[in-house]
Amino acid sequence: MSERVGVIGAGTMGLGIAYVFAASGSEAVLVEPDPQQGARALDLARTQAAKAVDRGKLSPQVAETLPDRIQLVAQVGQLPEGLDLVVEAVPERPELKAAVLAEAEGREPAMLASNTSGLSIDGLAGGLRRPGRFLGLHFFNPVWSMSLLEIVRGGATEEAVLDAALAAAARIGKETIVVRDAPGFATSRLGVAIGLEAMRMYEDQVASAADIDRAMELGYRHPMGPLKLTDLVGLDVRLDIARHLAKTYGSRFEPPRILVEKVEAGDLGRKTGRGFHDWSQN
Repeated sequence: MSERVGVIGAGTMGLGIAYVFAASGSEAVLVEPDPQQGARALDLARTQAAKAVDRGKLSPQVAETLPDRIQLVAQVGQLPEGLDLVVEAVPERPELKAAVLAEAEGREPAMLASNTSGLSIDGLAGGLRRPGRFLGLHFFNPVWSMSLLEIVRGGATEEAVLDAALAAAARIGKETIVVRDAPGFATSRLGVAIGLEAMRMYEDQVASAADIDRAMELGYRHPMGPLKLTDLVGLDVRLDIARHLAKTYGSRFEPPRILVEKVEAGDLGRKTGRGFHDWSQN
């Protein structure tokens, strides 16, 4: 059975979420107020679909029709009422997410979710009229190739909503873990801890960024080193999460100076061409 889903934000994560639902046969409505960003997102969806065909991950027939299953709208208020699921994928700022979620709830979706990687689900649910329909769906970048979906159950999340989320994850081919609402959940808490220590090592000139990453890739079989992963996630995103975790868990999550300085300089990782690595030729 196909679903009708809404995704708010056509950035890297939002597009990826819309893409995997469209690839599974669902209809996705993608909210993006910037027409140029929306056009870029659809172009990237077409490019990714073609690459998936080349790798044998997608049939040519599905790839050809996939972009047609992603509809662009400019505002949350233009989402159809009664969608099966709406996922917000806007920047990790609590006030912004809370406002977007409250507006999205007005469209009466059966299930409402945040793609947050570390903000409190219960905190975000505080401004909702139906917190039982709300939970966290933490996708991983790039969404079209990462198999994990971390489902975060809030204190008010209904059992039926959790079951529906698990079923939706299965339909888009994701493996799931279910965690309770705790700062950083499971993945961000562990991932950020490793990433921050790698940054401190780089700051202390223990080794180059490439060699620190290679140590984890070859020595511990991580598919991607912590500094390269930080570049992919976005240094600004990692900084926001680190600051949030530091408020709860203390100094071990205080961001290193180099992370703060790189974000202030606009070196945010792959999306800007430079972070801990040079991505300008990619």
